[in-house]
Amino acid sequence: MRLDYVVKRFGVFLLIVWLATTFNFFLPRLSSQNPVQEKLYQMEQTGGYQQQYAREMIEEYNRRFGLDKPLWQQYLNYWGDVLQLEFNYSIANYPKKVITLMAEALPWTIGLLGMTSLLGFTIGTFLGALLGWPKAPRFVAWLMPPLLTLSAIPYYVLGLVLLYIFAFQAKWLPIFGGFTGGMIPDWASPAFWWDVAQHAILPALSIILAAIGFWALGMRAMMVTTQGEDYMLFAEAKGLNSRTRFLRYAVRNAMLPQATGLALQLGHILSGAVLVEVVFNFPGIGTTLYQAIRANDYYVTQGIILGVIVSLGVATLILDLLYPLIDPRITYRRA
Repeated sequence: MRLDYVVKRFGVFLLIVWLATTFNFFLPRLSSQNPVQEKLYQMEQTGGYQQQYAREMIEEYNRRFGLDKPLWQQYLNYWGDVLQLEFNYSIANYPKKVITLMAEALPWTIGLLGMTSLLGFTIGTFLGALLGWPKAPRFVAWLMPPLLTLSAIPYYVLGLVLLYIFAFQAKWLPIFGGFTGGMIPDWASPAFWWDVAQHAILPALSIILAAIGFWALGMRAMMVTTQGEDYMLFAEAKGLNSRTRFLRYAVRNAMLPQATGLALQLGHILSGAVLVEVVFNFPGIGTTLYQAIRANDYYVTQGIILGVIVSLGVATLILDLLYPLIDPRITYRRA
């Protein structure tokens, strides 16, 4: 691979991150609302503060969060914080820092979405490959209608259906949360792990079932396009058995779009399946982002979205550089 191409792609990556990060700064500020003022007014309505002290507190917190400075100075301070991986304090959860909130939520999201993404991809790709292979067992054809149905149902809707059946009606599984309320998290305790696993079944199942249908249909379409290709005819003319032609010729050549989709999906892990986490009140990044948007919490929203931008950009960059290794037909050399 040419060094100048790697440098060029890295430069494009930095440009995209800069543009996206800049939009990430300005978009929350397009609203005329002051997040500090809104938060204190809510507390005042509950009887926490008196009107005469509210304005003084708003001015003090505006100074503390840097919201009293001109927009250009806030922008420079923002980039200074970003380069130090310091995203300021959370307005809605003061005195907690944004990086602390993200560190608390990130393991839950990675554990849930990392596992479900890989399982959904593996199972769906395998079933899709069988559906697109002419010599697959006949019973595989019966999988097409349910897979088509699953691919058309949004995962959060599927989550609501599973929640109603298994939590409200059958009462086999917990309704919401990452673990039972009141339990003290102890990752060294098998009982706590079992409790977490029970709470993760429904959100994980909703994502996996929807993902299986999506990956299966995509892989089936690519497998169909490999039929009749010269390399497939050549492999059959050589007398290779069906299994070798299926795995080494058909599946390998159909995997490139699937690998692209998986890399992009893994890049989105940091944002989480927001609606699924909200439906099940799962303590992940998605729920944290949802709560930050509702509270107009600039810094938490910026920190999480920046993490999503960088992770997606890194995943795309790595995939772009690995394309020649995945498919030898792709080259970045000039003709």
